[in-house]
Amino acid sequence: MSQNAIPAGPPSNATAKDVATRIAEHSLAKRGEEYASEVRRLLDAALEVIRECGTDSRPRVADIVAAAGLSNEAFYRHFPSKDALVAALLQDGTDRLASYLRHQMGKDARPEAQVRRWVEGVLSQTRKEIAATTLAVLWNGGSVGAGGRHNASEPLGGLLHKPFAALGSAHPEMDASLVAHAALGKVSDYLWAGRTPTRAEIDEIVDFCLAVATRRTGGSPGR
Repeated sequence: MSQNAIPAGPPSNATAKDVATRIAEHSLAKRGEEYASEVRRLLDAALEVIRECGTDSRPRVADIVAAAGLSNEAFYRHFPSKDALVAALLQDGTDRLASYLRHQMGKDARPEAQVRRWVEGVLSQTRKEIAATTLAVLWNGGSVGAGGRHNASEPLGGLLHKPFAALGSAHPEMDASLVAHAALGKVSDYLWAGRTPTRAEIDEIVDFCLAVATRRTGGSPGR
């Protein structure tokens, strides 16, 4: 018998299971990559179709599927409804914006500067080249039921916890949440008005955020 030959005989259960598990995991990983690609195609297609529809009409699942080059089966494999897709699109947009804000805030260690960068980054959603798409997505998001509603103020406001604490906020989480709601509300106002904020308006919003962070109070947020 060759030194490299494997002795004949039935494989142990442990060895058979290990091989089976590895093959199954490989298959699942490959399928996971394929599914992730499908979801990304659906999200990108939905964003494009929603942009084209604007605030005049809401796209159908058939429109999104056709733009993605996929089947209805692929759509419903990942999303139980169009509202679920829109909710995922809102989450995707929030994740991208949070990543951008985190990058911008990381350019300056001063808490005041970080707050300004946060405000400017949030208000960047009103820029002409992306405003129409942002508004259309938010408008479609208005059809998402309460059970699937996505609130962007929580993850975006969370980026202000540390700078607010550094500025002396007694309740940085509550104050950051209030500021995030106010800033996103102003974004909505600008989008519907079809304009971007002036430099003076940006400065005023920054001053408001800093005033909230530096206010002195002996109370508690739950009182």
